[in-house]
Amino acid sequence: MIISDHAGLLFVHVQQTGGAAVAARLGELLPDARSLPGVDRHATLGQLLRAEPGLASYWTFGLVRNPWARAWSWYRHVERVRTAARPDAGADASASPGEATERRQQFLVEVGETCPDFESFVMRGLGEYQRLQTPQLRYLTTRGRRADLIGRQETLEADLRAAVARLGLPWTPLPERPAEDPEAYRPAYTEAMRRRVEAVFARDVATFGYEF
Repeated sequence: MIISDHAGLLFVHVQQTGGAAVAARLGELLPDARSLPGVDRHATLGQLLRAEPGLASYWTFGLVRNPWARAWSWYRHVERVRTAARPDAGADASASPGEATERRQQFLVEVGETCPDFESFVMRGLGEYQRLQTPQLRYLTTRGRRADLIGRQETLEADLRAAVARLGLPWTPLPERPAEDPEAYRPAYTEAMRRRVEAVFARDVATFGYEF
C-alpha cells in the first residue's frame, strides 16, 4: 500500500500485478508516502479502511491482472523465494528483513514446499491457501466503496500515468525492463488447470473480461 495524506491518495497493492513498480514511483513523487504499521502491505481495501476509516475519502486506485498469467507469476515468485531460502543458497546472513517481510517469505516457502510444481500450485494451493484464492476484485472493493481507478498490469504504465496526472504530479517513463512474453504462461497449463483458475477467479474473469 501507499498512502499520501497531502495528496489524499490510497494505493491498494494487489500481489503480482506490478504494484512494486507503482509503489516505487509513488514513493519518489510523494514525500509523505506512508504505510500502516502492523498492516500487511497487500491488505485489501476493506482491511485498510477498518484500520484507518479516514482513508475512505481518499482517491483510491489499484491494479489487476489476467488471472492465468497472475497465477503463473505467483508460482514463479514462490519458486524464487523457496530457492533463496535453501541452506546452500548463499544468502547474506547479515540481512535482517522486517517482521512482515519475514512472515511473507515464510508463507511463500510453505506454499512452495506444499506445492512443488505449478500443477499442484493451481490444483491444490488455490484451494488450501486463502491468500492465493482471494479474488482481485475483493482487494479493490467493499460493500460501500470501490477503488476510483482500477488499472491493469497489461497497461501498467499508461494507467499509472493517468493516476499521476490525476494527482497533478510530473511524469517520467518507468525504467525499462526486459521484454516479457505476455502469453508465456499458456504452455504451463493443462485444460484442467485452466478451468481451475477460471473457477477460483470467476468474479475477476466476469468483472474485468479476462480470457485465457
